Amino acid sequence: MTKTATDTGQDQEDLGAAGSQLSTAPQEEISVAPGLGIIGWARWFWRQLTSMRVALLLLLMLSLAAIPGSLIPQSGADLNKVDDFRKAHTALAPIYDKLGLFHVYSSVWFSAIYILLFISLIGCIIPRAWQFTGQLRGRPPGAPKRLDRLPAYTTWRTTEDPEKVREAALALLKRKRFRAHAAGDAVAAEKGYLREVGNLVFHIALIVLLIAFAWGQLYKSDGTKLVVEGDGFANSILQYDDFKSGSLFRDDDLVPFSFDLKKFTGTYEISGPNKGTPRTFQATLGYSEGAYGKEKATTIKVNQPLHIGDAKVYLVSHGYAPVITVRDGKGKVVYHDAVPLLPLDGNVSSNGVIKVMDGYKNGQGVSEQLGFQAFFVPTFDPKSGTMLSQFPALLNPLLAVNAYHGDLGVDSGIPQSVYQLDKTHMKEFKDSKGQLLKKLLQPGDTMTLPNGAGSITFEKDIKQWAGFEIVQEPGSIWALGGAVAAIFGLAGSLFIQRRRVWVRAVRGADGVTVVEMAGLGRSESAKVPEELGTLAGTLYDQAPGAPDASEAEPDAVSDSDTAAAEGAEN
Repeated sequence: MTKTATDTGQDQEDLGAAGSQLSTAPQEEISVAPGLGIIGWARWFWRQLTSMRVALLLLLMLSLAAIPGSLIPQSGADLNKVDDFRKAHTALAPIYDKLGLFHVYSSVWFSAIYILLFISLIGCIIPRAWQFTGQLRGRPPGAPKRLDRLPAYTTWRTTEDPEKVREAALALLKRKRFRAHAAGDAVAAEKGYLREVGNLVFHIALIVLLIAFAWGQLYKSDGTKLVVEGDGFANSILQYDDFKSGSLFRDDDLVPFSFDLKKFTGTYEISGPNKGTPRTFQATLGYSEGAYGKEKATTIKVNQPLHIGDAKVYLVSHGYAPVITVRDGKGKVVYHDAVPLLPLDGNVSSNGVIKVMDGYKNGQGVSEQLGFQAFFVPTFDPKSGTMLSQFPALLNPLLAVNAYHGDLGVDSGIPQSVYQLDKTHMKEFKDSKGQLLKKLLQPGDTMTLPNGAGSITFEKDIKQWAGFEIVQEPGSIWALGGAVAAIFGLAGSLFIQRRRVWVRAVRGADGVTVVEMAGLGRSESAKVPEELGTLAGTLYDQAPGAPDASEAEPDAVSDSDTAAAEGAEN
Protein backbone atom coordinates (compact mmCIF):
# COMPACT_ATOMS: atom_id res chain seq x y z
CA MET A 1 0.00 0.00 0.00
CA THR A 2 1.37 3.42 -0.88
CA LYS A 3 1.69 6.14 1.76
CA THR A 4 -0.88 8.91 2.08
CA ALA A 5 0.36 12.05 0.37
CA THR A 6 -0.65 15.70 0.29
CA ASP A 7 -0.55 17.74 -2.86
CA THR A 8 -0.25 21.42 -2.02
CA GLY A 9 2.13 22.66 -4.69
CA GLN A 10 0.59 21.58 -7.97
CA ASP A 11 -2.52 23.04 -9.51
CA GLN A 12 -5.65 21.01 -8.99
CA GLU A 13 -8.09 20.47 -11.78
CA ASP A 14 -11.68 21.52 -11.39
CA LEU A 15 -13.33 19.04 -9.00
CA GLY A 16 -16.87 19.98 -9.96
CA ALA A 17 -19.53 18.90 -7.45
CA ALA A 18 -16.98 16.89 -5.47
CA GLY A 19 -15.27 20.05 -4.20
CA SER A 20 -18.33 22.25 -3.94
CA GLN A 21 -20.42 23.19 -0.91
CA LEU A 22 -17.82 22.41 1.73
CA SER A 23 -19.04 25.70 3.15
CA THR A 24 -22.29 27.65 2.96
CA ALA A 25 -20.44 30.94 2.66
CA PRO A 26 -21.72 32.81 -0.42
CA GLN A 27 -19.28 33.26 -3.26
CA GLU A 28 -17.97 36.74 -3.89
CA GLU A 29 -19.37 38.28 -7.06
CA ILE A 30 -17.69 41.18 -8.77
CA SER A 31 -20.17 43.73 -10.01
CA VAL A 32 -19.40 46.46 -12.46
CA ALA A 33 -20.85 49.75 -11.25
CA PRO A 34 -21.64 51.45 -14.59
CA GLY A 35 -25.07 50.60 -15.95
CA LEU A 36 -26.37 48.83 -12.85
CA GLY A 37 -29.56 50.82 -12.58
CA ILE A 38 -31.67 51.23 -9.46
CA ILE A 39 -32.40 47.51 -9.05
CA GLY A 40 -28.78 46.63 -9.72
CA TRP A 41 -27.52 49.13 -7.16
CA ALA A 42 -30.07 47.84 -4.63
CA ARG A 43 -28.86 44.26 -5.16
CA TRP A 44 -25.23 45.36 -4.89
CA PHE A 45 -25.93 47.24 -1.65
CA TRP A 46 -27.83 44.26 -0.21
CA ARG A 47 -24.99 41.87 -1.08
CA GLN A 48 -22.47 44.17 0.57
CA LEU A 49 -24.62 44.67 3.67
CA THR A 50 -25.21 40.93 4.13
CA SER A 51 -21.59 39.95 3.60
CA MET A 52 -19.64 38.63 6.57
CA ARG A 53 -16.99 41.27 6.02
CA VAL A 54 -19.50 44.11 6.53
CA ALA A 55 -21.08 42.31 9.52
CA LEU A 56 -17.72 42.14 11.26
CA LEU A 57 -17.05 45.79 10.40
CA LEU A 58 -20.41 46.82 11.88
CA LEU A 59 -19.71 44.77 14.99
CA LEU A 60 -16.41 46.61 15.40
CA MET A 61 -18.14 49.97 14.87
CA LEU A 62 -20.74 49.07 17.51
CA SER A 63 -17.99 48.26 20.00
CA LEU A 64 -16.25 51.58 19.30
CA ALA A 65 -19.54 53.49 19.47
CA ALA A 66 -20.21 52.13 22.96
CA ILE A 67 -16.98 53.59 24.35
CA PRO A 68 -18.31 57.16 24.83
CA GLY A 69 -21.17 55.71 26.87
CA SER A 70 -18.61 54.43 29.39
CA LEU A 71 -16.48 57.58 29.51
CA ILE A 72 -19.10 60.34 29.40
CA PRO A 73 -21.89 60.69 32.04
CA GLN A 74 -25.21 59.44 30.69
CA SER A 75 -28.52 61.16 31.38
CA GLY A 76 -30.26 57.82 31.77
CA ALA A 77 -27.85 56.74 34.50
CA ASP A 78 -27.05 59.84 36.56
CA LEU A 79 -28.49 63.27 35.77
CA ASN A 80 -26.48 64.90 38.55
CA LYS A 81 -23.18 63.85 36.95
CA VAL A 82 -24.40 65.17 33.60
CA ASP A 83 -25.26 68.51 35.19
CA ASP A 84 -21.86 68.65 36.87
CA PHE A 85 -20.17 67.89 33.54
CA ARG A 86 -22.12 70.70 31.83
CA LYS A 87 -21.01 73.18 34.49
CA ALA A 88 -17.38 72.07 34.33
CA HIS A 89 -17.16 71.94 30.50
CA THR A 90 -19.22 74.80 29.14
CA ALA A 91 -17.58 74.60 25.70
CA LEU A 92 -17.82 70.84 25.20
CA ALA A 93 -21.34 70.35 26.59
CA PRO A 94 -23.20 71.95 23.60
CA ILE A 95 -21.15 69.84 21.16
CA TYR A 96 -21.89 66.68 23.14
CA ASP A 97 -25.59 67.58 23.13
CA LYS A 98 -25.64 67.86 19.33
CA LEU A 99 -23.79 64.56 18.96
CA GLY A 100 -26.03 62.81 21.48
CA LEU A 101 -23.09 61.81 23.66
CA PHE A 102 -25.07 62.28 26.88
CA HIS A 103 -27.47 59.54 25.73
CA VAL A 104 -25.28 57.36 23.53
CA TYR A 105 -27.35 54.19 23.57
CA SER A 106 -30.53 55.95 22.44
CA SER A 107 -28.84 58.26 19.91
CA VAL A 108 -29.67 58.11 16.20
CA TRP A 109 -26.17 57.11 15.08
CA PHE A 110 -25.84 54.30 17.64
CA SER A 111 -29.30 52.99 16.75
CA ALA A 112 -28.41 53.11 13.05
CA ILE A 113 -25.29 50.95 13.58
CA TYR A 114 -27.28 48.61 15.79
CA ILE A 115 -30.09 48.12 13.28
CA LEU A 116 -27.72 47.73 10.32
CA LEU A 117 -25.78 45.06 12.22
CA PHE A 118 -29.04 43.29 13.03
CA ILE A 119 -30.12 43.31 9.37
CA SER A 120 -26.67 42.24 8.20
CA LEU A 121 -26.59 39.21 10.50
CA ILE A 122 -30.08 38.12 9.47
CA GLY A 123 -29.12 38.55 5.80
CA CYS A 124 -26.05 36.37 6.41
CA ILE A 125 -27.86 33.64 8.28
CA ILE A 126 -31.01 33.02 6.22
CA PRO A 127 -29.36 32.04 2.88
CA ARG A 128 -26.65 30.02 4.64
CA ALA A 129 -29.20 28.16 6.74
CA TRP A 130 -31.30 27.43 3.65
CA GLN A 131 -28.29 26.18 1.71
CA PHE A 132 -27.09 24.06 4.64
CA THR A 133 -30.54 22.51 4.97
CA GLY A 134 -30.33 21.51 1.31
CA GLN A 135 -26.93 19.92 1.91
CA LEU A 136 -28.27 17.88 4.82
CA ARG A 137 -31.15 16.62 2.72
CA GLY A 138 -28.83 15.64 -0.13
CA ARG A 139 -26.04 13.07 -0.37
CA PRO A 140 -22.30 13.57 -0.51
CA PRO A 141 -21.23 14.22 -4.14
CA GLY A 142 -19.79 11.40 -6.23
CA ALA A 143 -16.09 10.80 -6.72
CA PRO A 144 -14.20 12.89 -9.30
CA LYS A 145 -12.53 11.13 -12.23
CA ARG A 146 -8.97 11.77 -11.04
CA LEU A 147 -8.72 10.97 -7.34
CA ASP A 148 -4.94 11.22 -7.54
CA ARG A 149 -5.24 14.99 -7.98
CA LEU A 150 -6.82 15.47 -4.55
CA PRO A 151 -4.75 16.80 -1.60
CA ALA A 152 -4.75 13.44 0.23
CA TYR A 153 -4.52 10.22 -1.83
CA THR A 154 -3.48 6.60 -1.55
CA THR A 155 -3.87 3.45 -3.69
CA TRP A 156 -3.09 -0.28 -3.69
CA ARG A 157 -3.95 -3.47 -5.52
CA THR A 158 -5.86 -6.37 -4.00
CA THR A 159 -7.17 -9.78 -5.00
CA GLU A 160 -10.57 -9.06 -3.41
CA ASP A 161 -13.54 -8.40 -5.66
CA PRO A 162 -14.37 -4.68 -6.22
CA GLU A 163 -17.90 -5.19 -4.88
CA LYS A 164 -16.61 -6.63 -1.60
CA VAL A 165 -14.09 -3.79 -1.26
CA ARG A 166 -16.80 -1.18 -1.74
CA GLU A 167 -19.08 -2.94 0.76
CA ALA A 168 -16.27 -3.02 3.32
CA ALA A 169 -15.47 0.65 2.69
CA LEU A 170 -19.14 1.65 3.05
CA ALA A 171 -19.45 -0.22 6.35
CA LEU A 172 -16.17 1.24 7.62
CA LEU A 173 -17.09 4.83 6.81
CA LYS A 174 -20.53 4.54 8.40
CA ARG A 175 -18.93 3.02 11.49
CA LYS A 176 -16.69 6.12 11.67
CA ARG A 177 -19.84 8.32 11.61
CA PHE A 178 -19.47 9.47 8.00
CA ARG A 179 -22.53 10.06 5.86
CA ALA A 180 -21.75 7.56 3.12
CA HIS A 181 -23.37 5.95 0.09
CA ALA A 182 -22.32 3.96 -2.94
CA ALA A 183 -22.09 6.00 -6.14
CA GLY A 184 -21.19 3.94 -9.20
CA ASP A 185 -17.77 2.33 -8.83
CA ALA A 186 -16.97 4.36 -5.70
CA VAL A 187 -18.16 5.12 -2.20
CA ALA A 188 -18.69 8.81 -1.30
CA ALA A 189 -18.64 9.97 2.31
CA GLU A 190 -18.69 13.26 4.20
CA LYS A 191 -18.18 14.29 7.83
CA GLY A 192 -17.91 17.47 9.93
CA TYR A 193 -21.34 19.05 9.39
CA LEU A 194 -21.19 20.38 12.94
CA ARG A 195 -18.68 22.96 11.73
CA GLU A 196 -21.37 24.73 9.77
CA VAL A 197 -23.89 24.15 12.57
CA GLY A 198 -21.47 25.90 14.94
CA ASN A 199 -21.09 28.75 12.46
CA LEU A 200 -24.85 29.21 12.21
CA VAL A 201 -25.29 28.90 15.99
CA PHE A 202 -22.65 31.58 16.51
CA HIS A 203 -24.40 34.07 14.24
CA ILE A 204 -27.85 33.26 15.61
CA ALA A 205 -26.45 33.73 19.12
CA LEU A 206 -25.21 37.20 18.12
CA ILE A 207 -28.74 38.10 17.04
CA VAL A 208 -30.09 36.79 20.34
CA LEU A 209 -27.53 38.95 22.17
CA LEU A 210 -28.57 42.03 20.20
CA ILE A 211 -32.25 41.41 20.92
CA ALA A 212 -31.57 40.72 24.60
CA PHE A 213 -29.46 43.89 24.89
CA ALA A 214 -32.17 46.04 23.26
CA TRP A 215 -34.90 44.39 25.32
CA GLY A 216 -32.95 44.89 28.53
CA GLN A 217 -32.22 48.56 27.79
CA LEU A 218 -35.81 49.39 26.85
CA TYR A 219 -37.59 47.55 29.67
CA LYS A 220 -35.03 47.56 32.49
CA SER A 221 -35.45 49.22 35.86
CA ASP A 222 -32.93 49.93 38.60
CA GLY A 223 -33.67 51.48 41.97
CA THR A 224 -32.12 51.79 45.41
CA LYS A 225 -33.68 51.81 48.85
CA LEU A 226 -32.27 52.32 52.34
CA VAL A 227 -34.11 50.26 54.95
CA VAL A 228 -33.59 50.44 58.73
CA GLU A 229 -33.88 47.31 60.87
CA GLY A 230 -37.56 46.79 61.65
CA ASP A 231 -38.77 48.73 58.60
CA GLY A 232 -39.92 47.39 55.27
CA PHE A 233 -40.20 48.09 51.54
CA ALA A 234 -42.91 47.52 48.93
CA ASN A 235 -41.92 47.44 45.29
CA SER A 236 -43.51 50.68 44.19
CA ILE A 237 -41.83 53.61 42.47
CA LEU A 238 -42.91 55.92 45.30
CA GLN A 239 -40.93 53.78 47.77
CA TYR A 240 -37.55 54.13 46.04
CA ASP A 241 -34.86 56.58 47.11
CA ASP A 242 -33.53 56.62 43.55
CA PHE A 243 -35.03 55.05 40.43
CA LYS A 244 -34.21 54.90 36.73
CA SER A 245 -35.65 52.80 33.93
CA GLY A 246 -35.70 52.12 30.19
CA SER A 247 -37.70 54.24 27.78
CA LEU A 248 -40.49 51.63 27.34
CA PHE A 249 -40.73 50.67 31.01
CA ARG A 250 -44.10 51.20 32.71
CA ASP A 251 -44.99 51.26 36.39
CA ASP A 252 -47.06 48.10 35.94
CA ASP A 253 -43.92 46.21 34.89
CA LEU A 254 -42.61 46.23 38.46
CA VAL A 255 -42.69 42.77 40.04
CA PRO A 256 -45.13 42.89 42.99
CA PHE A 257 -43.39 41.98 46.25
CA SER A 258 -42.48 43.41 49.63
CA PHE A 259 -39.99 42.67 52.38
CA ASP A 260 -39.05 43.64 55.95
CA LEU A 261 -35.49 43.94 57.20
CA LYS A 262 -35.44 41.80 60.35
CA LYS A 263 -31.74 42.12 61.14
CA PHE A 264 -28.45 43.14 59.59
CA THR A 265 -25.29 41.29 60.61
CA GLY A 266 -21.76 42.46 59.95
CA THR A 267 -18.55 40.92 61.28
CA TYR A 268 -14.99 42.15 60.85
CA GLU A 269 -11.39 41.05 61.26
CA ILE A 270 -10.39 42.09 64.78
CA SER A 271 -6.61 41.84 64.44
CA GLY A 272 -3.74 41.52 62.01
CA PRO A 273 -2.97 43.52 58.86
CA ASN A 274 -6.58 43.15 57.68
CA LYS A 275 -8.10 44.54 60.86
CA GLY A 276 -11.50 46.05 60.17
CA THR A 277 -11.95 44.16 56.89
CA PRO A 278 -15.52 42.84 56.54
CA ARG A 279 -15.92 39.08 57.00
CA THR A 280 -19.70 38.79 56.88
CA PHE A 281 -22.35 41.11 55.48
CA GLN A 282 -25.85 39.67 55.46
CA ALA A 283 -29.42 40.86 55.82
CA THR A 284 -32.16 38.66 57.23
CA LEU A 285 -35.46 39.38 55.48
CA GLY A 286 -39.06 38.34 55.63
CA TYR A 287 -40.57 38.74 52.15
CA SER A 288 -43.78 37.94 50.31
CA GLU A 289 -44.65 37.78 46.62
CA GLY A 290 -47.73 39.54 45.33
CA ALA A 291 -50.27 41.45 47.39
CA TYR A 292 -51.37 38.49 49.52
CA GLY A 293 -48.39 36.17 49.39
CA LYS A 294 -47.31 34.17 52.40
CA GLU A 295 -44.27 35.59 54.18
CA LYS A 296 -41.03 33.66 53.70
CA ALA A 297 -37.69 34.05 55.43
CA THR A 298 -34.41 34.46 53.57
CA THR A 299 -30.91 35.86 53.97
CA ILE A 300 -29.25 38.12 51.40
CA LYS A 301 -25.47 38.31 51.22
CA VAL A 302 -23.09 40.25 49.02
CA ASN A 303 -23.30 38.85 45.46
CA GLN A 304 -26.07 36.48 46.59
CA PRO A 305 -29.26 38.39 45.71
CA LEU A 306 -32.85 37.48 46.34
CA HIS A 307 -34.62 36.41 43.12
CA ILE A 308 -38.32 37.23 42.85
CA GLY A 309 -39.64 36.73 39.34
CA ASP A 310 -37.63 38.96 37.00
CA ALA A 311 -36.42 41.10 39.92
CA LYS A 312 -33.19 40.72 41.87
CA VAL A 313 -32.65 42.32 45.27
CA TYR A 314 -28.97 43.01 45.99
CA LEU A 315 -27.39 44.01 49.29
CA VAL A 316 -25.10 46.92 48.39
CA SER A 317 -24.39 49.00 51.52
CA HIS A 318 -24.92 49.36 55.24
CA GLY A 319 -24.55 51.83 58.09
CA TYR A 320 -25.88 52.83 61.50
CA ALA A 321 -29.12 54.50 62.53
CA PRO A 322 -28.97 55.87 66.11
CA VAL A 323 -32.37 56.11 67.78
CA ILE A 324 -33.06 59.75 68.70
CA THR A 325 -35.75 61.19 70.98
CA VAL A 326 -36.55 64.92 70.99
CA ARG A 327 -38.79 66.52 73.65
CA ASP A 328 -40.15 70.00 73.96
CA GLY A 329 -39.89 72.19 77.04
CA LYS A 330 -42.85 70.44 78.68
CA GLY A 331 -41.28 67.02 78.23
CA LYS A 332 -43.59 65.98 75.41
CA VAL A 333 -41.98 63.67 72.85
CA VAL A 334 -42.14 65.40 69.47
CA TYR A 335 -39.73 63.11 67.64
CA HIS A 336 -38.64 59.51 68.18
CA ASP A 337 -37.07 57.56 65.36
CA ALA A 338 -33.97 55.79 64.09
CA VAL A 339 -31.95 58.24 61.98
CA PRO A 340 -29.86 56.68 59.15
CA LEU A 341 -26.44 58.29 58.89
CA LEU A 342 -24.21 58.03 55.81
CA PRO A 343 -20.76 56.39 56.17
CA LEU A 344 -17.73 58.51 55.29
CA ASP A 345 -14.95 55.93 55.54
CA GLY A 346 -14.25 52.21 55.89
CA ASN A 347 -14.65 52.37 59.66
CA VAL A 348 -18.18 53.74 59.22
CA SER A 349 -17.61 57.24 60.60
CA SER A 350 -20.99 58.72 59.64
CA ASN A 351 -22.85 61.99 59.45
CA GLY A 352 -26.40 63.12 58.82
CA VAL A 353 -29.21 65.40 59.90
CA ILE A 354 -32.10 65.14 62.35
CA LYS A 355 -35.13 67.22 61.34
CA VAL A 356 -38.09 67.89 63.63
CA MET A 357 -40.68 69.39 61.32
CA ASP A 358 -44.03 69.22 63.13
CA GLY A 359 -45.45 69.32 66.66
CA TYR A 360 -42.66 71.27 68.38
CA LYS A 361 -43.13 74.48 70.38
CA ASN A 362 -40.32 76.42 72.03
CA GLY A 363 -40.24 77.66 75.62
CA GLN A 364 -42.53 80.60 74.75
CA GLY A 365 -45.08 78.29 73.10
CA VAL A 366 -44.22 79.37 69.56
CA SER A 367 -44.24 76.66 66.88
CA GLU A 368 -40.81 76.14 65.36
CA GLN A 369 -38.79 73.52 63.60
CA LEU A 370 -35.59 71.98 64.91
CA GLY A 371 -32.52 70.81 63.06
CA PHE A 372 -29.54 68.85 64.42
CA GLN A 373 -26.32 68.05 62.65
CA ALA A 374 -25.04 64.65 63.79
CA PHE A 375 -21.69 62.94 63.49
CA PHE A 376 -21.44 59.34 64.66
CA VAL A 377 -18.52 56.98 65.27
CA PRO A 378 -19.16 53.33 66.21
CA THR A 379 -15.75 52.98 67.89
CA PHE A 380 -14.35 56.12 69.52
CA ASP A 381 -10.79 56.08 70.88
CA PRO A 382 -9.96 59.03 73.17
CA LYS A 383 -6.25 58.39 72.62
CA SER A 384 -6.56 59.05 68.88
CA GLY A 385 -7.37 62.72 69.42
CA THR A 386 -9.78 62.74 66.48
CA MET A 387 -13.52 62.25 66.11
CA LEU A 388 -13.03 59.35 63.70
CA SER A 389 -14.01 55.73 64.16
CA GLN A 390 -11.17 53.27 64.77
CA PHE A 391 -13.23 50.15 63.98
CA PRO A 392 -16.46 49.53 62.05
CA ALA A 393 -18.24 47.56 64.80
CA LEU A 394 -20.13 49.06 67.77
CA LEU A 395 -17.39 48.92 70.42
CA ASN A 396 -17.54 52.46 71.85
CA PRO A 397 -20.22 54.48 70.02
CA LEU A 398 -20.28 58.26 70.32
CA LEU A 399 -22.60 60.85 68.81
CA ALA A 400 -21.71 64.51 68.30
CA VAL A 401 -24.65 66.89 67.75
CA ASN A 402 -25.19 70.61 67.36
CA ALA A 403 -28.60 72.29 67.39
CA TYR A 404 -30.54 74.88 65.34
CA HIS A 405 -34.10 76.22 65.41
CA GLY A 406 -36.26 78.16 62.97
CA ASP A 407 -37.55 77.23 59.52
CA LEU A 408 -36.09 74.14 57.81
CA GLY A 409 -37.41 75.24 54.42
CA VAL A 410 -39.21 71.96 53.80
CA ASP A 411 -42.49 73.76 53.08
CA SER A 412 -41.04 75.99 50.34
CA GLY A 413 -41.72 73.47 47.59
CA ILE A 414 -38.03 73.17 46.76
CA PRO A 415 -36.79 69.58 47.18
CA GLN A 416 -33.89 69.08 49.58
CA SER A 417 -31.81 66.17 50.77
CA VAL A 418 -32.73 64.46 54.02
CA TYR A 419 -29.01 64.26 54.77
CA GLN A 420 -28.35 68.00 54.52
CA LEU A 421 -29.50 70.91 56.66
CA ASP A 422 -30.54 74.19 55.01
CA LYS A 423 -29.53 76.80 57.56
CA THR A 424 -30.72 79.82 55.55
CA HIS A 425 -33.65 80.46 57.93
CA MET A 426 -32.25 78.64 60.96
CA LYS A 427 -30.65 80.08 64.10
CA GLU A 428 -28.06 78.46 66.32
CA PHE A 429 -28.80 77.40 69.86
CA LYS A 430 -26.15 79.07 72.04
CA ASP A 431 -24.43 77.63 75.08
CA SER A 432 -23.48 79.56 78.21
CA LYS A 433 -20.42 81.00 76.43
CA GLY A 434 -22.43 82.26 73.46
CA GLN A 435 -21.08 79.58 71.18
CA LEU A 436 -22.94 77.06 69.01
CA LEU A 437 -24.54 74.49 71.28
CA LYS A 438 -22.92 71.10 70.70
CA LYS A 439 -22.18 68.04 72.76
CA LEU A 440 -20.68 64.56 72.61
CA LEU A 441 -23.28 61.96 73.61
CA GLN A 442 -22.84 58.38 74.63
CA PRO A 443 -25.78 55.96 74.42
CA GLY A 444 -28.35 57.09 77.00
CA ASP A 445 -27.05 60.67 77.27
CA THR A 446 -29.22 63.76 76.85
CA MET A 447 -28.39 67.29 75.66
CA THR A 448 -30.67 69.96 77.16
CA LEU A 449 -31.60 72.88 74.91
CA PRO A 450 -31.34 76.38 76.48
CA ASN A 451 -34.25 78.58 77.57
CA GLY A 452 -36.60 75.66 78.19
CA ALA A 453 -36.51 74.67 74.52
CA GLY A 454 -36.47 70.96 75.32
CA SER A 455 -33.88 68.22 74.91
CA ILE A 456 -32.43 65.60 72.58
CA THR A 457 -31.55 62.07 73.79
CA PHE A 458 -29.25 59.52 72.20
CA GLU A 459 -31.00 56.26 73.09
CA LYS A 460 -29.09 53.12 73.98
CA ASP A 461 -30.78 51.28 71.12
CA ILE A 462 -28.61 51.68 68.01
CA LYS A 463 -30.05 50.14 64.87
CA GLN A 464 -28.36 49.34 61.60
CA TRP A 465 -29.59 49.98 58.10
CA ALA A 466 -28.98 48.18 54.81
CA GLY A 467 -28.99 49.60 51.30
CA PHE A 468 -30.66 47.48 48.64
CA GLU A 469 -30.56 47.70 44.87
CA ILE A 470 -33.60 46.25 43.10
CA VAL A 471 -32.92 45.43 39.46
CA GLN A 472 -35.17 44.12 36.71
CA GLU A 473 -33.35 43.06 33.53
CA PRO A 474 -35.81 41.05 31.45
CA GLY A 475 -33.26 40.13 28.77
CA SER A 476 -30.44 38.95 31.05
CA ILE A 477 -31.21 35.21 30.79
CA TRP A 478 -31.43 35.42 27.01
CA ALA A 479 -28.18 37.38 26.90
CA LEU A 480 -26.44 34.74 29.02
CA GLY A 481 -27.81 31.94 26.85
CA GLY A 482 -26.75 33.77 23.70
CA ALA A 483 -23.24 34.33 25.04
CA VAL A 484 -22.81 30.66 25.98
CA ALA A 485 -24.21 29.52 22.63
CA ALA A 486 -21.88 31.94 20.80
CA ILE A 487 -18.84 30.51 22.58
CA PHE A 488 -19.74 26.91 21.77
CA GLY A 489 -20.72 27.80 18.22
CA LEU A 490 -17.45 29.64 17.63
CA ALA A 491 -15.47 26.73 19.09
CA GLY A 492 -17.26 24.31 16.77
CA SER A 493 -16.66 26.44 13.68
CA LEU A 494 -12.96 26.78 14.54
CA PHE A 495 -12.04 23.26 15.64
CA ILE A 496 -14.32 20.98 13.61
CA GLN A 497 -13.00 20.15 10.13
CA ARG A 498 -15.49 19.39 7.40
CA ARG A 499 -14.05 16.84 4.96
CA ARG A 500 -14.96 14.30 2.27
CA VAL A 501 -13.57 10.85 1.53
CA TRP A 502 -13.97 8.71 -1.61
CA VAL A 503 -13.09 5.06 -2.10
CA ARG A 504 -12.97 3.67 -5.65
CA ALA A 505 -12.50 -0.05 -6.36
CA VAL A 506 -12.32 -1.24 -10.01
CA ARG A 507 -10.89 -4.30 -11.68
CA GLY A 508 -7.68 -3.59 -13.58
CA ALA A 509 -6.62 -4.83 -17.02
CA ASP A 510 -4.78 -7.75 -15.44
CA GLY A 511 -7.86 -8.79 -13.45
CA VAL A 512 -6.54 -7.45 -10.11
CA THR A 513 -8.68 -4.94 -8.18
CA VAL A 514 -7.25 -1.43 -7.91
CA VAL A 515 -8.32 0.46 -4.77
CA GLU A 516 -8.03 4.27 -4.61
CA MET A 517 -8.80 6.43 -1.57
CA ALA A 518 -8.76 10.24 -1.50
CA GLY A 519 -9.74 12.97 0.95
CA LEU A 520 -10.62 16.65 0.61
CA GLY A 521 -11.10 19.29 3.29
CA ARG A 522 -12.27 22.89 3.22
CA SER A 523 -8.74 24.07 3.94
CA GLU A 524 -5.27 22.60 4.00
CA SER A 525 -4.94 20.61 7.20
CA ALA A 526 -2.85 17.70 8.41
CA LYS A 527 -5.99 16.12 9.84
CA VAL A 528 -7.36 15.03 6.45
CA PRO A 529 -4.27 13.01 5.38
CA GLU A 530 -3.92 11.54 8.86
CA GLU A 531 -7.55 10.44 8.95
CA LEU A 532 -7.34 9.08 5.42
CA GLY A 533 -4.24 7.09 6.38
CA THR A 534 -6.07 5.56 9.37
CA LEU A 535 -9.09 4.64 7.24
CA ALA A 536 -6.86 3.19 4.50
CA GLY A 537 -4.98 1.09 7.05
CA THR A 538 -8.22 -0.37 8.41
CA LEU A 539 -9.57 -1.11 4.92
CA TYR A 540 -6.22 -2.60 3.87
CA ASP A 541 -6.56 -5.18 6.63
CA GLN A 542 -9.85 -6.31 5.05
CA ALA A 543 -8.57 -6.12 1.47
CA PRO A 544 -4.83 -6.83 1.68
CA GLY A 545 -2.51 -5.96 -1.16
CA ALA A 546 -1.89 -8.44 -4.03
CA PRO A 547 1.66 -9.49 -5.04
CA ASP A 548 3.18 -7.05 -7.46
CA ALA A 549 3.61 -8.51 -11.00
CA SER A 550 7.08 -7.00 -11.25
CA GLU A 551 8.20 -9.09 -8.27
CA ALA A 552 7.20 -12.39 -9.98
CA GLU A 553 8.98 -11.77 -13.33
CA PRO A 554 12.60 -12.09 -12.06
CA ASP A 555 11.77 -15.48 -10.52
CA ALA A 556 10.35 -16.73 -13.82
CA VAL A 557 13.40 -15.57 -15.75
CA SER A 558 15.69 -17.20 -13.22
CA ASP A 559 13.89 -20.60 -13.54
CA SER A 560 14.06 -20.58 -17.38
CA ASP A 561 17.74 -19.71 -17.33
CA THR A 562 18.44 -22.60 -14.95
CA ALA A 563 16.54 -25.07 -17.13
CA ALA A 564 18.40 -23.91 -20.27
CA ALA A 565 21.73 -24.26 -18.49
CA GLU A 566 20.93 -27.81 -17.36
CA GLY A 567 19.94 -28.78 -20.95
CA ALA A 568 23.23 -27.42 -22.32
CA GLU A 569 25.24 -29.51 -19.86
CA ASN A 570 23.39 -32.65 -20.90
